[in-house]
Amino acid sequence: MIETLDSIEGSGLPLGFCFDRQGQRPGIFDAQAGQATLRVDARAMGAHQKEALVHESGNGQAWRLVSDEGPYLKGSDMAPFPLGFFNAGLQADLLGQISRLANRQGTRIASVDLELDNVFSFSGSFFKGDGKGSAESAQVRLTLNGDAPAAEVASLVKQAVQASPALAAMTTPLDCTFALYVNGIRRDVLQALPSVAYARDPLKAYSCAPAPLADGADRAGIITKVPQPPVETEVMPSAGAKFDLRVMGQSRLSDIARGLVDVQTWLKAPAGSHFGFQTDELSMTGASAPSGLALLSAGVSFCYMTQLLRYAEYLKYKVRSIRMVQYNPFGVRHDAQGATVGMAAPADTHLFLNGDEPDEVMQRLLVMGAQTCYLHAALKAALPPVVQVTYNGQPLS
Repeated sequence: MIETLDSIEGSGLPLGFCFDRQGQRPGIFDAQAGQATLRVDARAMGAHQKEALVHESGNGQAWRLVSDEGPYLKGSDMAPFPLGFFNAGLQADLLGQISRLANRQGTRIASVDLELDNVFSFSGSFFKGDGKGSAESAQVRLTLNGDAPAAEVASLVKQAVQASPALAAMTTPLDCTFALYVNGIRRDVLQALPSVAYARDPLKAYSCAPAPLADGADRAGIITKVPQPPVETEVMPSAGAKFDLRVMGQSRLSDIARGLVDVQTWLKAPAGSHFGFQTDELSMTGASAPSGLALLSAGVSFCYMTQLLRYAEYLKYKVRSIRMVQYNPFGVRHDAQGATVGMAAPADTHLFLNGDEPDEVMQRLLVMGAQTCYLHAALKAALPPVVQVTYNGQPLS
């Protein structure tokens, strides 16, 4: 059973905050050609609560984000669910690309609203070892208003979709890699693609717990729980017929010039709470909120950790502690016409386990966590988004 070291509700900390604002975001955040790797250091706090420290660059711009599960997984519902982070990240990164292009091209847009739906499924059984997660293409509905010609707006949206590294992560099939460390000793990964990299255990990487900065530069309420009327929900099964999860999201470019995005996301089926996110997509230094890519990267680590926790709990494995380091590479290139093309490469996950189980059990845990993780399934498949655009009340082709 996972040791409970602390809790979201007992910490007194915001659900999301910056703990290192030094340095500069990589050039890909400004559509400069190249690659950048976001690093997520994550840990299980107890029950289904999790913490991720997301580094957007190697020399600063780092955020603490926390996640929980709702009653459908017997969580305490104190923070956003993992799939909500992923959904919000997709929305924010796309709106950030629209903002950047509109500013650079001088496209006269007055407002941009977005709805994005994800569907994920679980089939098979944890107990039998044939459980499997899967994902479908994101359904994207954009609503824009402004004075620019319709053809110009249609072109801008097409360019933004192509430029988004977050959407590239869903469009490009990615075979992710893994490393395993058991009670401080690295073990060979036998049933998944092994990583050739090395990562430092997050438990040893920080001399103290991260704390909010005193500079007052964070956007107010980077992550919030949005009050809603209570809803009845159902507990997700660990075996049986195929089970679907439907994640809904809405967002708006609250400041087109600055690339500030407000997002709300929730689990529609089974019903769950609504959570709000704020992002800052264009600031290269002194960002006031995390980027969409940071939210998306955290979501992948949170989802994988949820499946690890479910599998270990279901089979009563003697695992005391779960930590991970996840490297998330993204990139930008320019095609022959000079247009920006977003790119993504496979995530590289280093799993640190402490417990009293033999190595073969820990190997099985790593593999089943990946096999049942909805977001690793989304990364592994080719899932181009389905995009619908409405401009000044009229559909655009």
